[in-house]
Amino acid sequence: MNELKGKSVLITGADSGIGKATALLFAQEGADIAIIYHTDDEDAEKTKKEIGKLGRKCITFKGDINEYDFCEKTAEQVVSAFGGIDVLINNAGVQFPAENIEDLEEKNIRKTFDSNIIGMILLTKVVFPYLKEGSSVINTTSATAYQGHPELLDYAATKGAIVSFTRSLALQAKPKGIRINAVAPGPVATPLTKETFGDEEENPDKPPFERNATPEEVAASFLFLAGNGAAQITGQVLHPNGGLIING
Repeated sequence: MNELKGKSVLITGADSGIGKATALLFAQEGADIAIIYHTDDEDAEKTKKEIGKLGRKCITFKGDINEYDFCEKTAEQVVSAFGGIDVLINNAGVQFPAENIEDLEEKNIRKTFDSNIIGMILLTKVVFPYLKEGSSVINTTSATAYQGHPELLDYAATKGAIVSFTRSLALQAKPKGIRINAVAPGPVATPLTKETFGDEEENPDKPPFERNATPEEVAASFLFLAGNGAAQITGQVLHPNGGLIING
């Protein structure tokens, strides 16, 4: 439908899961895609090829968004390749479950905050000068920001921070006509959740509200927020969570 024809999009964590599904959906809608990924070369290359088959350009960048120089150079290269950045999707994240706060490891706490919120702020800072009126930033938060999670204390805390960051940046960006929003999925069948909580298989034929969401179902929320239909929406969070009742 070419909802995003002529747009350029930078997505973190788009080698798999929600990020990949969003990248493919945006490419189907006419956008050129730049992907930042951390380690998985094979998945990143596969995503790039799938986007290419859709007739859109795709460039990939391997690195750590906690490294300021990497963020700066990546943004510069995306602008050089595509002529600008219209949409930034901050999707990268990690989680390390622990049943007891006493079992939390300091290195994992710091990595969770670095990956989920600090790197997000650094990348947004360097991309922001390239955004213009009508551009948007979309952050991936989580239902855990509102409900909490007994095994993901630090992860849930970072997701709450993302909600606050989204709302605050929206206030700052409003005079510039740049929209800042977020998506807060509930349980989603992604490689990260399988790695964290095991490989128990769900029945995909269950009705939507009786199973975990697919990444493709969640990607539609990102597309809405990036499109013209969300022209009056900023500082908000969409909740594709299968009917969980939460406040916010």
